[in-house]
Amino acid sequence: MIDQLFSNDTFVALQKGLDASSLKQQVIANNVANINTPGYKKQDVSFEDEFKQAIDNKYDAGMLQTDPRHLPGGSSLTSVGIKVTTVGATSMRYDGNNVDIDEEMSKLAENTIRYNAMAQLMSSRLSSLKTVINGGR
Repeated sequence: MIDQLFSNDTFVALQKGLDASSLKQQVIANNVANINTPGYKKQDVSFEDEFKQAIDNKYDAGMLQTDPRHLPGGSSLTSVGIKVTTVGATSMRYDGNNVDIDEEMSKLAENTIRYNAMAQLMSSRLSSLKTVINGGR
C-alpha cells in the first residue's frame, strides 16, 4: 500500500526530474570550472527527450495498469536514464576548449528555475500526504 504512494507516475517524474537537475547542476559547475583548461570538452546531461518519449509510450498505448494483476501498458518511467555526454564536435577557442560561459550561465539559470519548481511540487505533494496521515489537521 505505501509503495503505491511513492511509485505513482507523478512522484516518479518529480524524483527523476530532481535527480536530473541535480546532476545537470554538477555538470554545469564542472564546465565552468574548466573554462580555461586547454582541450577541455564540455559535457551535457540528456534526460528530457528520453523522459518525454517514455511518457508518450506509456500513455499512447491506451492501457493503464489499475490492478497489479494487469499487464503493464507501456514503458515505466523508472527505467528512464540520465546520461552525461561529452560535446566534442565544436571548439570555441584555438586551444580546443569549447565551453561558452554565456551558454553555461543561461543553462544554470534555467536549471535552477526548473529544480526549484520541481522541489516546490514535491514539497506540496508530501505536505498533502502529511495532511492525510494527520487526519486533515
